[in-house]
Amino acid sequence: MSYAMPLLRPAALAPDDSPAFRGQTALRLTGVQDLTRAGNLPARNIDPGRDRVFLDPPAPLAGLCLSRPRIMGIVNVTPDSFSDGGRFDSHDSAIAHAKRLVSEGADILDIGGESTRPGAAEVLHADEIARTAPVIAALRDAGVTAPISIDTRKADVARAALAAGADIVNDVSALTWDRDMGALVAEAGVPVCLMHAQGTPQTMQKDPKYNDVRFDVQDWLMDALARAEAAGIDRKHVILDPGIGFGKTVAHNIALLTHLALLHASGCAILLGASRKRFIGVLGGAERASDRMGGSLAVALHAAAQGAQILRVHDVAETRQALSLWQALNEKEEAGEI
Repeated sequence: MSYAMPLLRPAALAPDDSPAFRGQTALRLTGVQDLTRAGNLPARNIDPGRDRVFLDPPAPLAGLCLSRPRIMGIVNVTPDSFSDGGRFDSHDSAIAHAKRLVSEGADILDIGGESTRPGAAEVLHADEIARTAPVIAALRDAGVTAPISIDTRKADVARAALAAGADIVNDVSALTWDRDMGALVAEAGVPVCLMHAQGTPQTMQKDPKYNDVRFDVQDWLMDALARAEAAGIDRKHVILDPGIGFGKTVAHNIALLTHLALLHASGCAILLGASRKRFIGVLGGAERASDRMGGSLAVALHAAAQGAQILRVHDVAETRQALSLWQALNEKEEAGEI
């Protein structure tokens, strides 16, 4: 079996006749490389029929056009998240933080009431609902119009969040934790993010192993996509996330990041959530999560160069600034206001 990976270059450096990659103004598609578990095949020219998936823009998500990378701002309404646990776990502090992220340039807010850091304990359904649904309702009552994602594995938590005004379900279990989640998402007709993880938060970092992490994660996510479609979810509503840090070593994370563009063969939008994660601290020499912004920005720009449409981050203002410069430098014409 071969895996097609688009070869991407910044628009400013690509040949003039290179087509735009999936409608993104800053990236051009210069070829395709077919990879196999036995080795890589030589790069080939673009075949407009065979490689259509790399040319057609993904459908808008929750009203957002994906012609440029979108920033998803993290709102952890939890006492124990790895980076900012306890800072925004009250109703008022979570609302204030969410509003601040929107003012700093967040296109989407991702609100979660259960930490999925390594070793985290499961939160009772009622507690998770009490942490998240009132915050979402209050943001809507306050006039916040940005799309809101509910970060949960549980169908009843997602149901309460959607009723409160959420637009997207972000399920780190890819519909495997709660078998009712697929039917709920299909009935609601909302986008869903399916993330790869090996194991649970309690077990995932205990010696994770893969035959080849690039292709094992790709195959797993394609199975998750098929599961979503079987539940009645339209493929155009599916977002895929390779799950950086969820059952992966530093080497696994690097392999997935350097081959992130493999996921585009699905035709789905790609989300990358690597902000402040441990591998950044290991490679960048930053023990505390709060000291990993520089490395997080480097990974975010790498993901943008790989065509990722959604970047899930803690540091919204800094990521917005970095992306604005990245896009201005990589477009052939003056960027204008982005």
